[in-house]
Amino acid sequence: MSIFALDSNQVMRLASAVSVDTKTEVDESAAAEIFARAAWTGIAEPGDSVAGALVTSLGPVAALTSLVDSWSIERVTAEAVAGGADSIAAHDLALAFDRWRPRLVSSAAITALRQAARVSARLVRPTDSIWPAGVDDLGVHGPIALWVRGIDAALESLSSSVALVGARAATGYGEHMAMELGAGLSDKGVSVVSGAAYGIDGMVHRAVLASGGLTVAFLAGGVDRFYPSGHDALLGRIATVGAVVSELPCGSPPTKWRFLQRNRLIAASSVATVVVEAGRRSGSLNTAAHAASVGRPLGAVPGPVTSPSSAGCHRLIREFDAACVTSVDEVLELASGMAGSAPQPELDLGVDASSERLPPDQLRVLDALSVRSARTTADVARRAGMSMGTTEGALGLLALEGAAIETEAGWRKQKR
Repeated sequence: MSIFALDSNQVMRLASAVSVDTKTEVDESAAAEIFARAAWTGIAEPGDSVAGALVTSLGPVAALTSLVDSWSIERVTAEAVAGGADSIAAHDLALAFDRWRPRLVSSAAITALRQAARVSARLVRPTDSIWPAGVDDLGVHGPIALWVRGIDAALESLSSSVALVGARAATGYGEHMAMELGAGLSDKGVSVVSGAAYGIDGMVHRAVLASGGLTVAFLAGGVDRFYPSGHDALLGRIATVGAVVSELPCGSPPTKWRFLQRNRLIAASSVATVVVEAGRRSGSLNTAAHAASVGRPLGAVPGPVTSPSSAGCHRLIREFDAACVTSVDEVLELASGMAGSAPQPELDLGVDASSERLPPDQLRVLDALSVRSARTTADVARRAGMSMGTTEGALGLLALEGAAIETEAGWRKQKR
């Protein structure tokens, strides 16, 4: 085996420790795939369509080899087309290689695998029986692999699950509805998906656990470091009787960009999404947009017309044809109506308040900066998962906007 020039026995030991199938011995071929997929989860940022297309067409091992061995762009393109992929633009592929190379460090993949084994996390591949088939609807934007802490039954239940999401700044009314819907769905034998954030998400998970049901939490960072820290005990409980899932390797910190990308997994893995409570610019509306983009039924819980905390839900109902849901039975009706339903319209909500409306490249670079410590451009590029040229351009624009400042030691995020 020739992956990062590592000894095959070492790779097999690492792969076996995180394999889903504990009854079958991991052979050299399976170990190579597990290691390659684990490496890709740290090399490419979530939702990277070029990485998705490359791994799908070449396979994870050959795709990683093309990067490690610095294949020419022409060769990679030809191999990808031969593998059945739609033509990948040479320009896009060149830019992708530039942003992946800073993260091409064998020790990073090894450390992630060892840490995963330490916390009893497993790497779920698309060929595994517990892979959530719904995420395949994301196409090349889908996850290359999923890191999971939890029980198989929780992942298997995703095929009939409902996502309940909402704002962090929840009101008493929103928390009450989250508890009612979460517990009610659990009593009906339906598993519930959410994002483990403060507010609505946390209340949903707690209600399901209190009812003895199955719940799955998708994180925007590694499954070894629960976030938010105030939900450490909650996530620990979910990892014991449900599942905690991420497409990022152990040790990865959550960022604003990753939260937005995490939302697409919440929407795609479930059969319907319901926004319980959300203001006009709530980040949970981003999950609603993802649900619509993959054709999932979308519902929203109405609130007091005078409450700004429900303005986002009212907008979904009024402008984007979200179903008005007020009870568990109406949520179940929404979910059961998925088969044969008309495609959902694409939602352009103009939300994502947390991003301050920054373009994606600038948002990722800003996430990679620190207020206290100066970081070199190369370090920022590696953390953001972007090429040096794109990073330099984004830093320049952020400096013009007063969001970043360059010092002798490097770049820092500017307090605003």
